[in-house]
Amino acid sequence: MTGPVRLKHQRITSALEKEIRSGRVPRGARLPGELALARRFGVSRNTVRTALAELNEAGLITTRTGKGSFVLFDGRPLDDRLGWAHALAAQGVETRVRVVGITAARDAELSALPGMASPDVIVVERVREIEASIVVSYERSRVPAIGELRELPARGLGGDSLTEVLIRAGLYADHGEQRLQGRRIDAREAGLLRREPGAWFLNTRRTSWAADGAFVERVDSLLDPEHFQLCLDFRESTP
Repeated sequence: MTGPVRLKHQRITSALEKEIRSGRVPRGARLPGELALARRFGVSRNTVRTALAELNEAGLITTRTGKGSFVLFDGRPLDDRLGWAHALAAQGVETRVRVVGITAARDAELSALPGMASPDVIVVERVREIEASIVVSYERSRVPAIGELRELPARGLGGDSLTEVLIRAGLYADHGEQRLQGRRIDAREAGLLRREPGAWFLNTRRTSWAADGAFVERVDSLLDPEHFQLCLDFRESTP
């Protein structure tokens, strides 16, 4: 009895995976419900659930209780050196960035970093949305208040990404460090992310410098774990 059921759910998994990877079912799209899939493949709903669980485990979909299963990942890595907008667009994921604030501030902590001579910074806050206005991330960037960057609070980004504005200002990220942890979001963050306070999010902090050692940016990001995953590549070395 186990053998046939196993083959059935593998057939469903394979068929849906091909549709997801080929783009026939786009990222952010909701898969048909369990009953509809059961009718399509001529199997039980339990078999469909097993197939969906495998797709979930593979990082291709996520299932939300009461809402259904959504296509989120295709297993390809994101290169965010030119910013999330470019990285996601390269994977076929259309996003909309909404700037929620650009302010001037003083940051004593950042002024102690190499390549950062002054505590004066520009703080840029953004949220990123995908289809159906689903907010998937909140990003808080701090960049040095130099050159044209000083004017950002008054004139905004002008339709450009912050990365493009930094490059025009002569700041191109050459190297840096990034840290990841999980934490619960506070009330203000919950309002921006359209979630309940205390929801669990991935929290990354990336600090970057230019090739000449000049400080470029520190960005703290809150990433919805239903839409982002961490992938690490490694290679065994021979002693």
